[in-house]
Amino acid sequence: MTATTHESLFPAQPDSADAVLAGLDPEQRAVATALHGPVCVLAGAGTGKTRAITHRIAYGVRAGILQPASVLAVTFTARAAGEMRGRLRQLGAGGVQARTFHSAALRQLQYFWPRAIGGEIPRLVERKVQLVAEAGARCRIRLDRNELRDVTGEIEWCKVTQTVPEEYAAAAAKTGRDVPRDPAEVAKIYTTYEQLKRDRGVIDFEDVLLLTVGVLQDRPDVADTVRSQYQHFVVDEYQDVSPLQQRLLELWLGGRDDLCVVGDASQTIYSFTGATPDFLLGFRSRHPDATVVKLVRDYRSTPQVVGLANGLLGKARGQAAAHRLELISQREAGPEPVYSEYADEPAEAEGAARRIKELIASGVRPSEIAVLYRINAQSEVYEQALADAGVPYQLRGAERFFERPEVREAGLLLRGAARASTDPEEADNTVPQQVRAVLSSRGWASEPPAGSGAVRDRWESLAALVRLSEDFAAARRDATLSDFVAELDERANAQHAPTVEGVTLGSLHAAKGLEWDAVFLVGLTEGTLPITYAKTDEQVEEERRLLYVGVTRARLHLSLSWALSRSPGGRGGRRPSRFLDGLRPGSAPRGARGAGGSGGVERGSGGRKRRGPVLCRVCGRTLSEAGEIKLMRCEDCPSDLDEALYERLREWRMEQAKALGQPAYCVFTDKTLLAIAEVRPGGEAELSQIAGVGARKLDKFGADVLALCAGEEPGGNEAVEGSSEETEEEAEK
Repeated sequence: MTATTHESLFPAQPDSADAVLAGLDPEQRAVATALHGPVCVLAGAGTGKTRAITHRIAYGVRAGILQPASVLAVTFTARAAGEMRGRLRQLGAGGVQARTFHSAALRQLQYFWPRAIGGEIPRLVERKVQLVAEAGARCRIRLDRNELRDVTGEIEWCKVTQTVPEEYAAAAAKTGRDVPRDPAEVAKIYTTYEQLKRDRGVIDFEDVLLLTVGVLQDRPDVADTVRSQYQHFVVDEYQDVSPLQQRLLELWLGGRDDLCVVGDASQTIYSFTGATPDFLLGFRSRHPDATVVKLVRDYRSTPQVVGLANGLLGKARGQAAAHRLELISQREAGPEPVYSEYADEPAEAEGAARRIKELIASGVRPSEIAVLYRINAQSEVYEQALADAGVPYQLRGAERFFERPEVREAGLLLRGAARASTDPEEADNTVPQQVRAVLSSRGWASEPPAGSGAVRDRWESLAALVRLSEDFAAARRDATLSDFVAELDERANAQHAPTVEGVTLGSLHAAKGLEWDAVFLVGLTEGTLPITYAKTDEQVEEERRLLYVGVTRARLHLSLSWALSRSPGGRGGRRPSRFLDGLRPGSAPRGARGAGGSGGVERGSGGRKRRGPVLCRVCGRTLSEAGEIKLMRCEDCPSDLDEALYERLREWRMEQAKALGQPAYCVFTDKTLLAIAEVRPGGEAELSQIAGVGARKLDKFGADVLALCAGEEPGGNEAVEGSSEETEEEAEK
């Protein structure tokens, strides 16, 4: 849809305070002009919340109501803070501090440590995994790689929720956490980890917040100094604050109420880290006189995408769902979301790559396309498919742009060229010509190298700098190479990276706050989304919100897909995510009466024959739980079990298993036998529709089963030893 324009990349600075308000809608303008007292902005996805709060700050500064140095804007990622600084700079409010909670706290801690504590601040440990591993070893608790990661996460959660080791077991049970080890073991490792840090005189990132809170609580003189510096606070993504961050914010405020918060409870997707929407949802009760503004005009997505997003949240439950915002698209109609089912994951990845090539051929830039998945382990098959298709890609969450070696080297070369550009002939060249000349000596060429990998990644980085120079020169025609180098420096300081021209591959969590013209949501199966370890209602609802975040990243094209098995030739026992029930064409909502077919869902090409959704043969709803799929009915729907047949089937299965020398489930699982005894199939076609009866088992055991169902003696199929190699897990799929 949209290549970014030169004007939006390098807009002219507003010439007055009133000009800052130009182009804002009524609700955004209400945010921008509410400069006093507590303000709460409830902002749906794509409604321009960052635009509203940056224009609020800039309007206050340009009108002389706010002093730039007195404003502290905090958010949760360095990228978001960098984007905020970049926008404020473009609006003429460059002196405002926009930082993450950790960055702001660390800055204060470094400044006040000598006065409040004495000596030098302890060294900051950026990665705590190694210390956690050592703590586990000292406790004689062996942790594998996954357990080490999860225990580290538990320690981080404890610290941001201000949970001490002796309270961990009770807190984990109360919140329904999926603990990686026995809670007593986690608490023991946590205690030892803290002792190791003290022994070595180091601190971690959570300590930065904890120590800052401690200093502000214990030293009124320090707190007064901070409060005299900062009088106005803005908090973005307020639904993601932890109890520890909220405590720090309260200490910064010191009882004052010059606070503006913005957030959306429906985008709370980090509760596993201690984030909670409670502070956002309870803002009005804590500040009864607060100004509350709701932003619901969605400028990002088409009515078709917004309709799906609203439908997804319409089925949500819980506290956050009770405060959901109904979005209203401000864009013209676009294509309907596309739903695709594939036989296996490689076929799904190939299908996505094929569609992506078609979009690129139609004029969509690769950088305006994203493939989003639930877990990072899913990326490999998409990397391969895009590489095979010759489509450039970049991994979201990889190394920051300005920290890449080739970008740092390019910056040094351009800076040197700018200082040396005294040759009149050279000065006649445009900025892009000079940039291309410098970078061509380091591997940039007008055409990209073939294939993928490190060489292609390096070229993409340099090409991004070339494109940025072209946009810069188009917006500022009298600019020099020195001006462009200064722009790069400003962007590096703000972490405001240029666009790398490649399809983005990233997790749904990493996609928060971003948007693309075309989004592919892949791997949407039960057990992946919602993830298998989401057990409680609250955890499942967070998984729904994660899908909502993914849907609302798309401006125009949205594709949702799933694969029935992991590998080619697999059993095909997977089912589409329950979150799509009643939304994808042909599916029935959970609990609905009447059958829903699978019409309207595209079938991926290739592979074995695939089943459509399995429907309850009693009430007709789409089944998603493995046990219900086996029974072909809801667990609580009436059963018409033929108990005598069920017992005959069990006896026959025992004989077959004994002859095979295999566990009984390798013949048929209990659920499959129950389904057979309830359905009482009269022929092969009917028997083959029962989950767990594949072609191989139909061929091997079908005649016996049908004979038993007809009240006859089985024909005595001979079991061939070693012919069944299924695991119990495979048998239940």
